[in-house]
Amino acid sequence: MKQFSVALAGNPNVGKSTVFNALTGLNQHTGNWTGKTVEGCAGVFSHKEALFSVTDLPGTYSLSSFSREEEVTRAYLLEKNFDCVVIVMDAGTLERNLSLALEVLSLGHKAVVCLNLYDEARRKGLSVDTKQLSAQLGVPVVKTCATKKQGLDDLKNTVLRVCTAEQAPSLPSFNCKTDALLVQKISREIALRCVTETNEGNKTERDRRLDKILTSKATGIPVMLLLCGLLFWITAVGANYPSEGLSALFEMMKHELSALSEMLAVPKFLSGIIIDGVYTTLSWVVAVMLPPMAIFFPLFALIEDSGYLPRIAFNLDRFYYKCGAHGKQSLTMMMGIGCNACGVTGCRIIESEKERLIAVLTNNFMPCNGRLPILIAILMMYFAGSGFGLGSSLRVAAILLMILVFCVLFSLFVSKILSLCLGKKVPSGFALELPPYRKPQVIKTVVRSFLDKTLAVLGRAVVVAAPAGAVIWLCANLQIGEMSVLKHLTNALDPFGRFIGLDGVIVMAFILGFPANETVIPVMIMAYLANGTLSDFASYEELLRLFTQNGWTLTTAVCMIIMTIMHFPCSTACLTIKKETSSLKWTLLSMAIPAVCGVALCAVVSHILPV
Repeated sequence: MKQFSVALAGNPNVGKSTVFNALTGLNQHTGNWTGKTVEGCAGVFSHKEALFSVTDLPGTYSLSSFSREEEVTRAYLLEKNFDCVVIVMDAGTLERNLSLALEVLSLGHKAVVCLNLYDEARRKGLSVDTKQLSAQLGVPVVKTCATKKQGLDDLKNTVLRVCTAEQAPSLPSFNCKTDALLVQKISREIALRCVTETNEGNKTERDRRLDKILTSKATGIPVMLLLCGLLFWITAVGANYPSEGLSALFEMMKHELSALSEMLAVPKFLSGIIIDGVYTTLSWVVAVMLPPMAIFFPLFALIEDSGYLPRIAFNLDRFYYKCGAHGKQSLTMMMGIGCNACGVTGCRIIESEKERLIAVLTNNFMPCNGRLPILIAILMMYFAGSGFGLGSSLRVAAILLMILVFCVLFSLFVSKILSLCLGKKVPSGFALELPPYRKPQVIKTVVRSFLDKTLAVLGRAVVVAAPAGAVIWLCANLQIGEMSVLKHLTNALDPFGRFIGLDGVIVMAFILGFPANETVIPVMIMAYLANGTLSDFASYEELLRLFTQNGWTLTTAVCMIIMTIMHFPCSTACLTIKKETSSLKWTLLSMAIPAVCGVALCAVVSHILPV
């Protein structure tokens, strides 16, 4: 069987990764903003007794090597040996796409132009003469609609034909830095010859009307806040019932495991570590994390696939610019709501090293999915009012939205300070494409989000929670004198905890929660009950009663909320920061900044609010 190597190149938002998915069958995540793919992804497909290895290169607007995406794509196209490059273009924005296409063709590779999203161009009233375009570029042009798997067989046949051909296209060799104006001029001339506008498409007009609302200075921010509030409300309401069901199921299984342990005469110390430590911690993490993630991530992915997330970045860009940060930081902050480690990784899309570092150091101010259940629990107990019905969930969602706004504002404040401390520099430009609004593929998006995000994040949490459960159980059961190690530690931390409106148990819970934030509340329950076992709670009323008996007040709850959103990142996020910055100094600083801010703010609040 013949083997060929193929590269996929193109602008962001042209469906390049979707073409890659359709060709290879891999479930590579696609997104609607610049730089979603920041490293090449590989896959394979077979066609007519030939095997093709395909590399999906990062989406980029040019080969000028200003950003990491451009560096990766340019380096691959210049240094790697491959048989053909497939240049994916958006049929609805041909002129803009032609600039990169001409730069890639000028490198002398065998090439095929994949004119994707042709159905959307047709709905806009645009028609592209593919024969004329092929004649102008000197390479084959194939129309596709990758989301509907249309035109893929033609693309495969063409790629096979080009790979087996001996001669590459002959085009002028452009210097992409000095001949940029020439490339733009040629692109414009080619587009005029090949594109016919038959009528003003209804879809384009609809997009313009929506953008007048969603990106307006008057309505853009309020609509964004309402949408986020609705997202939080659905998550808070929907996660409660399955969380209780999973908790009850795991508790029943725990009783069965305990009975089995007794029947097999397993030593109490070993059964304690395995059942009361590891199993109970894992069951808590799954019961608390899985339901909100299974709701939040798919809903967030639907918003993402609709094309709305770039509009959020557009609305927030001016605020980040004034703080010496980059507008793309708003995207990484939104990613941080799901997982701070993902948010930190997403900072790669920021070209400037200084602005990228600011985004990394401030990402932890956004409460990740591991901290959202803690916030929801505290809000339900102390701020939901009487009962826990529909009105309570609405109130909780509103307060949670206000907390999110506070987090964004505080991150802007810290970003401004960091921009001054890291040296003066004019923020780099922010070129953000607003893609067309698209109807999300609901079933595919939900399944993909559950597999790629929910289970992936849950898996990482489970990996760190298992050893954490064993350590927590040992601390609670190993005695020094008449008290456990955990009791000694909480007593030692109690004066500091009282000074910042908390207590030693809460401070110790955050420390032990470093591997996984989801263990913070169960550690507190275990310490307050002093039973040496991680415990669950049957209802918010029972948990509220336990906390109140141990001295919690409204001030304690407020300081607990502050410390939840402002403390050091979890171990997974810290490892990611170390990997992204290649610096222990910046990793330690990323831990110190939110922790110091949280301690200082808690100290101020605890001395202002009444007990």
